[in-house]
Amino acid sequence: MFYNLAKFVVTIVLVVLRRWQVVGLENFPSQGGVVVISNHTSYWDPVAVGCALNRPIHYMAKAELFEIPLFNTLIRALRSFPVKRGKPDRNAIRQAIELLTNGEVLGIFPEGRRSSSGELLKPQLGAVMLAFKGNAPIVPVGIIGARGFFGKLTVVIGKPVPLPQYTGSKAGREDMERYSAQVMDQLKQLIKSRQ
Repeated sequence: MFYNLAKFVVTIVLVVLRRWQVVGLENFPSQGGVVVISNHTSYWDPVAVGCALNRPIHYMAKAELFEIPLFNTLIRALRSFPVKRGKPDRNAIRQAIELLTNGEVLGIFPEGRRSSSGELLKPQLGAVMLAFKGNAPIVPVGIIGARGFFGKLTVVIGKPVPLPQYTGSKAGREDMERYSAQVMDQLKQLIKSRQ
């Protein structure tokens, strides 16, 4: 209830202030677990992607944000959950995999932080690892023009990148690195397509 109300209000703000545009919504799966990855340059990014998708998205957010009074309550109501950065967080990993196996949408910024230059940073492998463990494809979502309070903000939704077949009982680091390079390349192409 609160999620849908917040999405409605923020969508109006995006349309009025940011001349918000969504491209490629037809590419987004209507059901099943999905990992959404996006570039990250602005505080607008999670709300722009959340409002663009026609399914609720659960974001992994840095644990420090959950220490802020009131804001903690707000982001939990918006279906975010904390992850400790810099070391494996088993609780966050378990929660993320559970969401995916239950057919939910998980949102991650694979760069791990905002890019001050606007260029894609080297991704961490967390999003790919969760995709493998949750048996869920990754959908790249490019965000263009998010910086500032005004100006056109475009969200471009790519097609799902299916999980690759790999040898052995589980995916190794090389499998994950190859898949990560593939999805990040798709993300880069989405961003370039609207610049």
